[in-house]
Amino acid sequence: MLKVTTPLDETTVRSLKAGDQVLISGIIYTGRDAAHKRMVETLRAGGELPVDLRDQIIYYVGPCPARPGKVIGSAGPTTSGRMDPYAPLLIREKGLRGMIGKGGRSPEVIKAMQEAGAVYFLAIGGAGVLMARHIKKAEVVAYEDLGPEAIYRLEVEDFPVIVGIDTLGNDLYAIGRAEYRRV
Repeated sequence: MLKVTTPLDETTVRSLKAGDQVLISGIIYTGRDAAHKRMVETLRAGGELPVDLRDQIIYYVGPCPARPGKVIGSAGPTTSGRMDPYAPLLIREKGLRGMIGKGGRSPEVIKAMQEAGAVYFLAIGGAGVLMARHIKKAEVVAYEDLGPEAIYRLEVEDFPVIVGIDTLGNDLYAIGRAEYRRV
């Protein structure tokens, strides 16, 4: 099990390989469809993002409300493909270094990851309560009007993920499909 701390530097990210199990500690940001759309619209209009994404990780999650005494509610990943129209711009122009979600990514996202040195981590779908246990602090930092789709700043400790796609374009989903076909 590898341990990394955010913000991520390019050397660390390029050392990660598809299939590596990783524990992330530090700050990560959340963002889903609506937040990504708004960020890209802002950039295209010449504006600035509400958070600096350079060397950061975005977790594709819309967390549930926190129960009394808890930092956050269930915080399981959402399907990453919905962010594919927006991710290449954030990777190339804003230096986004990592993404966490579930499901495959488009060839355009993978190409941007290879060019800029970014990585895609997989979180286990259906394990939102487990994931929430690794979130030590949570605060909305942008787009509060979007409710659970607002951008949160999360402080995480040993947040468990798997490298799904590395900086070389090695894709755990493609590898798994190829192995399944050989059986």
